[in-house]
Amino acid sequence: MSLMDILSIVIPSTMLWAAPLIFTALGGTFSERSGVVNIGLEGLMVIGAFTAIVFNLTFADVFGDMTPWVSLVAAMVVGGLFSVIHAVASITFRADQTVSGVAINLLAVGVSLFLVKFMYDKGQTDIIQKGFSKVDIPILSDIPILGKIFFSNTYYTSYVAIIIAFIAWYVIFKTPFGLRLRSVGEHPMAADTMGINVTKIRYIAVILSGALGGIGGGIYAQSITSDFSHATISGQGFMALAAMIFGKWHPLGAMGAALFFGFAQSLSIIGSSLPFLENIPNVYLLIAPYVLTILALTGFIGRADAPKASGVPYIKGNR
Repeated sequence: MSLMDILSIVIPSTMLWAAPLIFTALGGTFSERSGVVNIGLEGLMVIGAFTAIVFNLTFADVFGDMTPWVSLVAAMVVGGLFSVIHAVASITFRADQTVSGVAINLLAVGVSLFLVKFMYDKGQTDIIQKGFSKVDIPILSDIPILGKIFFSNTYYTSYVAIIIAFIAWYVIFKTPFGLRLRSVGEHPMAADTMGINVTKIRYIAVILSGALGGIGGGIYAQSITSDFSHATISGQGFMALAAMIFGKWHPLGAMGAALFFGFAQSLSIIGSSLPFLENIPNVYLLIAPYVLTILALTGFIGRADAPKASGVPYIKGNR
């Protein structure tokens, strides 16, 4: 197997697995930049995956080939609405944000599995017939060498995720909204003094995190698992959280970290078909993504300071 053949397998697979992590990590970045810790990303992915699959199965005859994309919109809306629970608990009632995030994770799994059992009378949904499929991107796939590696046998969702990461960077660092978002996360009292509505900005940020996490779960379910069960989302939300931290709360850093973790996840699937990994026991490839996540956070990240007001409820008038 030539180097070109290896790259044409590894890179599209890496981008496939990274796309859900990119969306979800960007969601976490918005939330934490506003000062609200959101470890409920796993639960938001679960809700997104459940919504996308159920919507897909229900409306496949109505929307045809557009079903996966419309299902993502449904997952985005439901994810955003579900995150309101975390926003109300953390911002309005000033509950412990870590506890609220854990509650979101537990609630999402419980509600989704209950509804699956209620709707399908079994522990998992049916297999969707209209999922995201591999494509050769027109024109770009014809580019010599690069076309075969980056734009052939790939998914549109991977490139949408990368584009959204750059848009998120622009929004956070180049727009008035982004300036308000960062100021609220760094020094909410100073922001309040300048007339910025701290509560409103934080609500928007948390709802954005829910919407992006929902999209991440929807992409994962419709491009990788094709159904929904208790094991559909199994740690990907926490990987996205790790990617956000590894990327130092920066959209492009989070994207790069998500690509790294996507590479680790892809190796667990395609590793046995690669010449230099074919003799490694499969169990080691399966645990590799989680081991690399831990190593990345403990050994290679260096100093990473969260926004100063992250995790601290804001009480108007308190210094």
